[in-house]
Amino acid sequence: MATHDSQPALVADHIRSKPALTSAQLTRQLRSCKACRFRKVKCDRVQPCHACCAHGYPSKCHYDTSPEDVLQPISQADEIRNLREEIRELKASLHNSEHRIRTSRRRAQLQSLVNAIRSAPPNAVNRLVAQIRKPCGETNEVAIPVGPLDGTEAAEGGPAVLRHPNSYDSDDDSLDTEDEVFSLSGRDGDSRSSSEESEDSSYDSICHIGSWKPMLEVFIERFVDAFSPVVHSKTGQAGALRRAAEIRMFSPILVDAFESVSIAYFGRTVQDKNIEAAGFRLYPRVLRSLQQALQDPLRSKAESTLVTVTLLMAFESVERTTQVSLIAHVHGALRLIEHRGPENHIHGVEHLLYTELRPYWVAAAIVSRTPSALASEDWINLPWSANPSRRDILHYLLDLAVEIPALLWQFDDIEAALKSNMYSTHEIGVKQASLWSGVADLTNRFRQWKVQWVDNNPDGPPQEVEVSPDDPFPRFHCRDFRTGGIITPPMFVYRDLRLAQTMCLYYSTRLILSSADTRPTDRVGPLEQYALGCGICRSLQWYILNAPGNMINRLAFPVRVAWEVFPDGGPERQFMYEVLKLVEKRHALGLWGSNMSEISPRAGPPRSQSPELAPGV
Repeated sequence: MATHDSQPALVADHIRSKPALTSAQLTRQLRSCKACRFRKVKCDRVQPCHACCAHGYPSKCHYDTSPEDVLQPISQADEIRNLREEIRELKASLHNSEHRIRTSRRRAQLQSLVNAIRSAPPNAVNRLVAQIRKPCGETNEVAIPVGPLDGTEAAEGGPAVLRHPNSYDSDDDSLDTEDEVFSLSGRDGDSRSSSEESEDSSYDSICHIGSWKPMLEVFIERFVDAFSPVVHSKTGQAGALRRAAEIRMFSPILVDAFESVSIAYFGRTVQDKNIEAAGFRLYPRVLRSLQQALQDPLRSKAESTLVTVTLLMAFESVERTTQVSLIAHVHGALRLIEHRGPENHIHGVEHLLYTELRPYWVAAAIVSRTPSALASEDWINLPWSANPSRRDILHYLLDLAVEIPALLWQFDDIEAALKSNMYSTHEIGVKQASLWSGVADLTNRFRQWKVQWVDNNPDGPPQEVEVSPDDPFPRFHCRDFRTGGIITPPMFVYRDLRLAQTMCLYYSTRLILSSADTRPTDRVGPLEQYALGCGICRSLQWYILNAPGNMINRLAFPVRVAWEVFPDGGPERQFMYEVLKLVEKRHALGLWGSNMSEISPRAGPPRSQSPELAPGV
């Protein structure tokens, strides 16, 4: 009995011997971020931590500590900001010290020069003065011996050398792109002399850190303000690239991508070909890094890879390196989005990129004229499951537009079947019945969307305002089919930019859907198609004059769709041509100056996909 009772007693004593966890221990256990606890890896308790940065998801590094907790995660951005401030103070102190040393050195050299001139024969003095006065363009270096001119060396081991203050060593061709950019944009104007560079090599590194970096930040800020401006909530989100720029320090590929795109964009906006070319020289390195990231199964799903592809789209809208480069990048981005899956677009920068650029992804699927994964229920609902942002009027329209590519594919399939003569009349009739049913159903849902979200909106539908005769903006003229004359219709004025963008997309998607509408009755005819195209043109003036930065790119696809509605040589095309040139000049967007033929929904996918994006996605 004693032996039988002793075992439970031992077990009970063992259980009672475990001390209860204190609140401090519980807090200490929760100091790791959520992602590291989920992956069961060590967290350095910095926000964002090294592990999240290494996996390419710095924006997903979150902690469960409350604001009143004593131990808070260290903000990596604050630490970097403090270190930069400390470096700036140290550089300023070191610069002041170096300036005093250089001043005293120059004073000693000038005094030696004065003494040499005072004691030299007249012919030597004339030769010395001529060397000093020689223009800087005739020589890279003016060597002036300072000291006794009788052939003897100075007491400190040789004659001092005074160089021309605007000269530089001609054999220094090792400048990187950033050095080249800022030497071309005026850095040499207040640069130090070459003698100082040769006497103290540490000054060059200080100059390198202190001179071009602030200018590069200005370039990036200019680019971010243009492509990700700070806007009102009713304008629609536009902060994805701004958020991405804040975390670029954690990804080398993002650093290179932002530098290349921002330098090229700044050079184009100020019409400086040298600066623009410097951005181009960084571009191949970004493409190579992106190629490597896409071939890696883990890095291909990182947010830095998605942001880089988005930056390349912005770059191509500015520079348009080839006729198919932009649409190839857009198609590559669409494949990357589908490869990542909807579960990776619920939080952080990825969610912002999906919600802001979703019209581009849907447009890319329409241009390809093939069924898209974006039409699945997961893609329609899952990115909003955590409710990080609210689905608005635009996204409810896009929920309908994602069905258009599949209908276009059916239309093309029927056209190919009719040309091949390989299908019976019954088979073609079945295909046509399926297409007509889908087109009729989607057309009705588009009309119901307009009644619900636009016509019955509490703020009212768009208003019509007569165009002033003194307005310098190009005037839109169209045809009045009742009289056959040319008229100037009123322009549309919207309550906010989001509604204007949504309505232009509504007109364009209705136009594209009508191109596949071959029903014998109730089809969208040419008159309604013409009215839809005019709706886009009547919205352009208000949107262009009110959209901040380069948000005008959001209307690129609708404008190209409207372009194809109107006949060549008519007043409508002339108006659109003037608008395209105006946008190209005002916003430095090469895409608009090219008539944007590559994003035509009639063209289908590009003949040659982008070699940078094809593998690995």
